[in-house]
Amino acid sequence: MKKRIIEEKSFDFALAIIELYKTLSAQNEYVFAKQILRSGTSIGANVQEAQAAQSKKDFIAKMSISLKEARETLYWLRLLETSRLINFDFTKLKAEIHDIIRILTAIIKTAQKNQQS
Repeated sequence: MKKRIIEEKSFDFALAIIELYKTLSAQNEYVFAKQILRSGTSIGANVQEAQAAQSKKDFIAKMSISLKEARETLYWLRLLETSRLINFDFTKLKAEIHDIIRILTAIIKTAQKNQQS
């Protein structure tokens, strides 16, 4: 069930990141725009790759990459919010990425536990 939730959440989050990318690009913040677009959309891409994993180890590796990308995205969101480069309310995006990080962490821990059994 969590796999299905993370697929939807990461996809919806990627769409929100694309909107932020557009806002950043419109204000000529191209470096930040590209960074957050890459990490923010990579979360869901790696979740999708994990669904076709060849082994439990491969699944854990792909989900772990997704978690790393989520943490990187949180970093960029915090940096953008704190620097005030753009006038944007980051509250919703930060709440969503925290939720994604929590879910991915739970999925990875469960998969690792099941792998040992």
